[in-house]
Amino acid sequence: MRDGAACEASRFQEGIPIKIAVLAMGGQGGGVLADWIVDMAEHAGWWAQTTSVPGVAQRTGATIYYLELLPEAAVKAAGRPPALAMMPTPGDVDVVLAAELMEGGRAIQRGLVTPARTTLVSSSHRSYAVNEKAAHGNGIADPNKVIEAGRQAAKRFYCFDLQAVADQAGSVISASLFGALAGADVLPFGRDDYENTIRRGGLGVEASLRAFDLACEQARQAPQSPGHIDTTREMPVVPEKAASPRMQALLDTLRNDFPEQAQPMMLAGLRRVLEFQDLRYAREYLDHMRDIRKLDAEFGGQAKNWALTQAAARYVAVAMAYDDVIRVADLKTRGSRFKRVRDETSAQAGQLVYATEYMHPRLEEVCGALPAALGRAIESSPRLSGLLNRFFRKGRYVQSGTLHGFLMLYALAGMRRFRRMTLRHQVEADSLLQWLKQISDTVHHDYDLAVEVVHCRRLVKGYSDTHERGESKYQRLRLAASQLLGRSDASRQMKVLREAALDDSKGEKLDTLMEKALAAVSA
Repeated sequence: MRDGAACEASRFQEGIPIKIAVLAMGGQGGGVLADWIVDMAEHAGWWAQTTSVPGVAQRTGATIYYLELLPEAAVKAAGRPPALAMMPTPGDVDVVLAAELMEGGRAIQRGLVTPARTTLVSSSHRSYAVNEKAAHGNGIADPNKVIEAGRQAAKRFYCFDLQAVADQAGSVISASLFGALAGADVLPFGRDDYENTIRRGGLGVEASLRAFDLACEQARQAPQSPGHIDTTREMPVVPEKAASPRMQALLDTLRNDFPEQAQPMMLAGLRRVLEFQDLRYAREYLDHMRDIRKLDAEFGGQAKNWALTQAAARYVAVAMAYDDVIRVADLKTRGSRFKRVRDETSAQAGQLVYATEYMHPRLEEVCGALPAALGRAIESSPRLSGLLNRFFRKGRYVQSGTLHGFLMLYALAGMRRFRRMTLRHQVEADSLLQWLKQISDTVHHDYDLAVEVVHCRRLVKGYSDTHERGESKYQRLRLAASQLLGRSDASRQMKVLREAALDDSKGEKLDTLMEKALAAVSA
């Protein structure tokens, strides 16, 4: 073991065990990792015990596996069997293994990581929590806050992408975590002990050994205090040539008619609307953006770094490529999705994999997928709506891997060609035009406020209840923007309101701030 490792020989003589906590989500093999450590210790002549406290469910709650290891010599010296603990105690853990970065952060929060004692080994990758995905706008937590906390809280901190290592080896993260544990050199076992443990498991041995070897070497070379994670994303560059002549014409228009600062985001937006519908729809996107660029050139342009065009490049595409039941069905029946599911479950070539989808479309989503006249007729009829609502009160489970389930979703995805005739599309198209008109009206008087009006579209995302809540707050912000117009601090006030709307899912904070802001306008 290296100097300063958590488990010194003197502690064993006093009968103090090595204490290890493993934090993993469902499906990440935390139980396998804990069993490997126990098996390795027992084959080396140690006493070992593991317990676990499971999370709520697969992928929604983390499980803590707690292990205590004690050499046989210490047990004989004590003259009696040891009493090993069932749960980790804050401030009394030697090694923490986290299968995901935020699990490492939760271990720090629980007090399991201490600077005088604990070695923290964590993967740097993220498996986003439900509240991060459901948040309006970008709800992703800052990973560097965990990195900074780990530097301060841990005696030694090893952090690199163990999921990528596992994927590279064709294995699972439990194997790469086991390798990182070996590379950190905090347990009194040799590399052969680790590798022989994997071999005794008998399943996926070669892939697990590859992942183990890669992770072990990276851990040996990794600094004991990791650097910050680069969270910036490089935007795509507009290619000089495209495969399709019609697509090439769109790219030439993008490159020739729009400022360079906006082109990377516009390329991403163009791809999104093209994937959502067709080339005609992509041309509509460029037409909308051309109008925005003209306004920007007149009232801001280079002096404002084309801020209006850059913001609109993203949110016009988001507004045009909205989430409806047709898009959901399309995403669930793509070959790339089935491949990703197979990869995530490590399915072999001859194995069958079935995905069960939980779907709960409300009557509003069903009407939105119907021809506009029929959808409006149903929604405007209380009797008909009440009758049909009975069939959509409960969610349904659909197996997209079966012939019946796949064909049902595939047929729904095929309605894309009729999307422009649906009620939902007409509603979204009207909303888009109203928003663009407000941007145009606002920019003539206040450029910065117009940019904030563009950013307000960030609130509208998803479908069903998520879309409804975001749409409600978005409409309130649009009203606030029209009432703030003319004030010298309008853009600053608008930004405060927008950030309040993003932070508060219920909208109570937004309502309070709006009352204050609009009261000041009236005064």
